Amino acid sequence: MPQIERDSLLTLEAYSRSRDGFRKKVMAHKKHRRAPLGENVMLIFEDELTVRYQIQEMLRAEKIFEEDEIRHELETYNPLIPDGRNWKATMMIEYPDVEQRKRELARLKGVEDRVYVQVEGSPRVYAIADEDLERENDEKTSSVHFLRFELTEDMAKALKYGVGLTIGVDHPNYAAALDPVPTDMRNALVADLA
Repeated sequence: MPQIERDSLLTLEAYSRSRDGFRKKVMAHKKHRRAPLGENVMLIFEDELTVRYQIQEMLRAEKIFEEDEIRHELETYNPLIPDGRNWKATMMIEYPDVEQRKRELARLKGVEDRVYVQVEGSPRVYAIADEDLERENDEKTSSVHFLRFELTEDMAKALKYGVGLTIGVDHPNYAAALDPVPTDMRNALVADLA
């Protein structure tokens, strides 16, 4: 997947004019990239479009127009774009009640390392989590993690051929799976592979 280049970003003014239409396009696109794992864990599989949207939104929200700051945003978000042999996902742990969220994040320490994808006929591939910085401490895990799933060439070929795909989490205190991954989502993820 190509990285997002500085000259491909819209200025704040241009983005403001096109934001509504762009946002609708991205929300429709994300529909097939959201993998709910049970009631409380959501994975959003990133690609160039979702990351571009995130960068443009960050520039807008923070009113960033200085060149160094724009380059910093690119350096921060470009690593979330898959490279053709992996998938990258943002994982969100969601509990609406604040007290319950505190309790559950303490119980779910290490959950980010127990998220997997499994190509039919192959072993599970567990996520490589939070390569940019540690998001867990002695008391709890974070409610947001960034995951990378590295696939073998054989797994990619099998997916392109049409075999099934499962996405899941098997932490001792939280287990859920999307099995099988719905066709539209599976097709979107397979399209990310070189």
